[in-house]
Amino acid sequence: MSIRVMVVDDQAVVRAGFAAVIDAEPDLSVVGEAGDGAAAVSLAERTTPDVVLMDIRMPGMDGLTATRLITALKNAPKVLVLTTFDLDVYVYEALRAGSSGFLLKDAEVEDLLTAIRVVAAGEGILAPAITRRLISTFANGAPLPPGTTGKLSALTPREREVLMLIASGLTNAEIGIQLGVTTGTVKSHVNALLAKLQLRDRVQATILAYETGLIRPSGTADDHASAPG
Repeated sequence: MSIRVMVVDDQAVVRAGFAAVIDAEPDLSVVGEAGDGAAAVSLAERTTPDVVLMDIRMPGMDGLTATRLITALKNAPKVLVLTTFDLDVYVYEALRAGSSGFLLKDAEVEDLLTAIRVVAAGEGILAPAITRRLISTFANGAPLPPGTTGKLSALTPREREVLMLIASGLTNAEIGIQLGVTTGTVKSHVNALLAKLQLRDRVQATILAYETGLIRPSGTADDHASAPG
């Protein structure tokens, strides 16, 4: 069964380029294209895509507002934001709005296709080239949602450790190697901490880890991060 993708960008040539690349894959299909946020929301309701590729800067309704509305839909699709290197603040707000991740517009074709498949599978993805810069610039200064810090107290010491490793960019397999446990055990810890923190995926978990100071922008853990909550 193909992954249904919707492409949103205000430039018709860009939309056509992404659509051609996606439709060339046997497991992917483009079910719609939109040139602004309002059209994207309406089209998402009608076509029920699995993944929406979302531009940020568009005339009328921008990608941030569209992302909030689309991720609030019943059976909401995943939103993968496409950005350029100078739009970090918009990307951060898009992640807070419900996006499952972001990718640079000049990413390699294979990276784009992989990102679509990753978010369709329910995971989050952050472009490695700017993750550290994004978090260090904006996360520490961002206001925390009410009760955010208190939520960490529900985690076990091992779950906090797994959260820190997620925020450091490690995959489940890499976390398992570092902790000396199976990938299945890591998945169980990830599912448990996401449920306790009421988070959708690893992207939101990463943001929360930085927001709360569990991980610092330098990549070092907070001195008290491993202490039981």
